[in-house]
Amino acid sequence: MTCKEILKYYWGYDEFRPLQEEVINEILAGKDTLTLMPTGGGKSITYQVPALLMDGICLVITPLIALMKDQVEDLKRSGLPAVAIFTGMKTEDITSHINRAIAGKVKFLYVSPERLSSESFRMKLKQMKICLMAVDEAHCISQWGYDFRPSYLQIAEVRPLFPNVPILALTATATPKVAEDIQDKLHFSTPNVLSKSFRRENLAYVVRTTADKQGELLHILSKLNECAIVYVRKRDTAKQLADFLNKNNIKADYYHAGLSSIQRENKQNDWKNDITPVIVATNAFGMGINKADVRIVVHYDAPESVEAYFQEAGRAGRDEKKAFAVLLSNNASVATLKTRITKSFPDKSYIKHVYQCLGNFFQVAEGAGQGYSFEFDADTFIRNFKLEQMKTFSAIRILEICAYLECSDEINAHSQLSFIVDRTYFDTFIPINILMDKVLEFIMRNCPGVFTQSVYVSEQYMADKLDSNRNEVYQILLDLAKRKIIRYIPGNDRLYIMYKQPRLPLSHISISKESYADRKKAFENGINSIIRYVEDPGKCRQLYLVNYFGQHESKSCQLCDICLEAKKKHGHKYEQSLRTSILTLLAAREMHIKEIIYNFGDDEHQAVVDCLREMLDEGEIRYVRASVLSSAHRFYP
Repeated sequence: MTCKEILKYYWGYDEFRPLQEEVINEILAGKDTLTLMPTGGGKSITYQVPALLMDGICLVITPLIALMKDQVEDLKRSGLPAVAIFTGMKTEDITSHINRAIAGKVKFLYVSPERLSSESFRMKLKQMKICLMAVDEAHCISQWGYDFRPSYLQIAEVRPLFPNVPILALTATATPKVAEDIQDKLHFSTPNVLSKSFRRENLAYVVRTTADKQGELLHILSKLNECAIVYVRKRDTAKQLADFLNKNNIKADYYHAGLSSIQRENKQNDWKNDITPVIVATNAFGMGINKADVRIVVHYDAPESVEAYFQEAGRAGRDEKKAFAVLLSNNASVATLKTRITKSFPDKSYIKHVYQCLGNFFQVAEGAGQGYSFEFDADTFIRNFKLEQMKTFSAIRILEICAYLECSDEINAHSQLSFIVDRTYFDTFIPINILMDKVLEFIMRNCPGVFTQSVYVSEQYMADKLDSNRNEVYQILLDLAKRKIIRYIPGNDRLYIMYKQPRLPLSHISISKESYADRKKAFENGINSIIRYVEDPGKCRQLYLVNYFGQHESKSCQLCDICLEAKKKHGHKYEQSLRTSILTLLAAREMHIKEIIYNFGDDEHQAVVDCLREMLDEGEIRYVRASVLSSAHRFYP
C-alpha cells in the first residue's frame, strides 16, 4: 500500500494535511527529523502512517497518559495493535504488553520518558524490533524550552541500542534556539527541521486590560455561550472561579493536578462530552486532549512564556472554525509575572541552603546517601526550616538539573492487597457495615487474581467509585487486615527525594552556568516576551507570535484586537473623508443620488450608499424631491 492508501484505509482521509506527507517521506528515507507543527496540525499521522510501511514496532515516547490512552484506543478501533505502558498499571499488564511487543504482536508501543531510565525495561527493549522512535512534546528535552524535563535526556541514551532507526521529534512550540537544542540532545545524524506555519487563520488573539477580571470573564462567556477553557495559575483560583461562574448561570467545573485520577478523568469526560461546557483549569489540563470545537480559551492569568501561551491558546478552534484566544490583564498581572523570576530562580546561596536542610532533614551524613530514597513531607520540611514553598521547590528542581538528587512521586506510591482467606469464607461472613460490604464486592469484581497474589489498588479511586471518601475506605481496609481477611500494604502519594550522589559539603556544591545563569536568562526572556505581547507587541498579535518562533511573515491577521482597532481607525478616517466629499458636491448644487454615487470609484459605491443613509438619519443632508439630495445647511434664496 502507498502512504495515501494507508491514510484512506485506516483514517478515511483522501489527502494529507500540509507538511504531513513531507515528514513521512523523510522518515521513510531513514532521516532523523524534527517537525514543528501547531496544536491540531495532525502530528500523530506523521509517525503512524510510515510505521505501517516499516517492519517492526514504532516506539512512541510521550509524557501524556491521556494522549497514550486516546491514541491506543483510536488505533485499536482502526484494527491496529497498540499498547501503552504508564504509571499505575498492574504489573501483570505491563509484563503482558512487553511480551507481546517482543513477540512482534504490537505495532505501536507508547511509553513515558521515565520508563526508559529502567535498566530492566531497556533490556526488554533490546529484544524488540524497533523500526521508528517518535518523541512527542520534544521541546521538553531542551533546557531553553518552557517545559524542560530531565527525564527526556534518557531518550538519547536508548538510541545506541537501535543505531539505524530514525527518530521523529514532534512539537507545537520551538524557537530556533530550542529546535537546535532538540536536535543536539537527541543526537541527530544531520540537522533536519520541517516546519509548518504557526499562523492560525481562524483564531482571533485578544488582550483585554480590565480592573475587574471576574466581571470581564463573565461578560465574555455569557456572550459566547460555547465550549471554553479558562486557564488560571493557582488551584484555589480554579475552584473559586468555577463556583463564581456557576452562581452566575454558566455551567463550569474546575481541574488541577491535586485532584485524584478518577476525579480528573470524570471532569475531563464531562467537558469533552459537553455536559460541562466550561472548564477552569491550571496548566495541568489540555495536553493530549483532542477536542476540536473549543470556541474560546481565556487566560485569566498570564503564563510564563510565549511558548506556553501559544500551546494553550492553540487548543481553541482546532475544527478550523472561528475561535478566540483571550488574555485578561491588569497592572497586578504584569507585576506578578516579574516576581516569578526571583521565585523560580532563587539565589544560589538559597539553593545550597535548601540542599543542606534536606540533608539535615533526612539525617544523611556527608559522604553517604547515594542511591537512597527518602519520603519527603514537603509541608513539614518547609515549616521546620522556615522556608518559602515556591522558592524551595524551584531550588530542588535546580538541584535535580545539577544531578545531585531527584524528586519523584512514583516510588512505592501504590497500595497493595491480597486475600488471606479463600472465597468460601464469605459464604458465612457478615460485614460490619454497608461500606465494608461494598469494598469487598468492589475488590472481588475489579481485582482479578487477588485471591492468589498481591494487586495494586487506589483507595481514592475506590472511594470515588463507591461514593465515599478516601479515609473511610482506608479505615475499612485496615479493619479487614486486622481481622486477617486481607494482607494490606498501604502506599502513599507523598514525594520522595533520591540522592544521585553522596551528600557533599556545601563547598563542593557547584551550580553550573548552564543549570542556573543561562536558564534564568532564558526564563527572563520568556517573561519579558509575554509582557511585550500583553502590553505592546508593536504589531498584529498573530504576527508577533509567528515571528517569535522564527517564521518571517508580514501579513496581518485582521482578526486580533490590534488589527481590528487599526481597521476601526482607518474606517473612521475613510468615513469622514466620504462625508466631506459628499458635502463638497452638495455645497455647489442639488444632486441625484446616482450622480453622487458615480462621482466615486466602482469599489466605493456600497460605502457611499451606506454613508448617505447615515447622513440622512443624522440630518446632515436632506431630500428636496424624489432621489434628489441637498445639504441640510445649503442656503436657498
